[in-house]
Amino acid sequence: MARRPMMLPDYSIGMRNPEMTLGEKIWQINWIMILLTTLVASTGFAMLYSAANGNMDPWASRQITRFAIGLAIMLTVALVDVRIWFRHAYLIYLAGLALLVAVELVGETGMGARRWIDLGFIQLQPSEVMKVAVILALARHFHGMASEEVGRLGNLLIPMLLIAAPTALVLKQPDLGTSIMLAAVGAAVFFCAGVRLWKFAAVGAAGLALIPIAWQFLHEYQRARVLNFLNPESDPLGSGYHLFQSKIALGSGGLFGKGFLLGTQSHLNFLPEKHTDFIFTMFAEEFGMVGGLTLLGLYALLLAFGFAIGLRARNQFGRLLAIGLTCNLFFYVFINIAMVMGLIPVVGVPLPLISYGGTAMLTVMGGLGLVMSVYIHRDIRIPRRGPGDDL
Repeated sequence: MARRPMMLPDYSIGMRNPEMTLGEKIWQINWIMILLTTLVASTGFAMLYSAANGNMDPWASRQITRFAIGLAIMLTVALVDVRIWFRHAYLIYLAGLALLVAVELVGETGMGARRWIDLGFIQLQPSEVMKVAVILALARHFHGMASEEVGRLGNLLIPMLLIAAPTALVLKQPDLGTSIMLAAVGAAVFFCAGVRLWKFAAVGAAGLALIPIAWQFLHEYQRARVLNFLNPESDPLGSGYHLFQSKIALGSGGLFGKGFLLGTQSHLNFLPEKHTDFIFTMFAEEFGMVGGLTLLGLYALLLAFGFAIGLRARNQFGRLLAIGLTCNLFFYVFINIAMVMGLIPVVGVPLPLISYGGTAMLTVMGGLGLVMSVYIHRDIRIPRRGPGDDL
């Protein structure tokens, strides 16, 4: 039987769209979400302070500044009427796509990849911005489709292209981790929109069949990471060094950890990338399994609020947007932690709100702002069909 799309009855049909003043919108802000976001980010500040051996510079002080800017962006985005985000969803997507093309032309190269555009005050990574832009575009596209239209294969070609175009550009940089996330969040929006499970199974089977071909297009370091994942002891001092040291640090933390600023693997510089991709390993070494589970609990609460907001929204665009962005946050957390634990191959995905990085921090905060915009304007009705609803 066909699976019906994830949606709640539109109780606002026939009701007047509630128009709120700025003061009413501020009163509607979900301050618990802001508190959870601040608690997670504060954990990151402490870890960056520890990574610098008890110094605010060079990482913690900059990250605090970025968080302050991100918080302002988050609140501003939240207060903007969700219908404005609906109206400009495709424009934001095209702007993100243009930035990805610009990376190929004028992008900065670092660590063997061209992923950044130097804006002077920040090294912008367009692929991070694109994660949010793809969700916006897909949410708008599926908003205008009835459940029976979602089930038709021909109607899925445009949304598939919306995912495929940025994914291909990101793979060219190369950035395998971000391209996987783009495909994953796109699939999550497809699922919530009502795409049948057999179509996911068909795409998955086709993907498995193409693995031998895709293997030929991987870069040498990417192949080494996959082979090291399959055989972790094959090259502990080479391609497997990061993961090998990460596992040592995780295990040495024990139940309650070695204490703040007392981690040995990180402070003796055995653990590479301790302020970015492997920051959770340093946290677990200093605060142990209890600390790690506490941090995961904070993430779980943040995710629960995001999904609840999506299910509460009375328009399909808001539902898909909030759930898609919450899934994006989940994939950040899952991929990073699974990576440092050796459950999946090592890919360049930061731990949201904690790993050092400007674009990732601001993008995650902007995404949370969009989720709160859906919450504040949850009772607003957006017509299924309207001028310019189709690409």
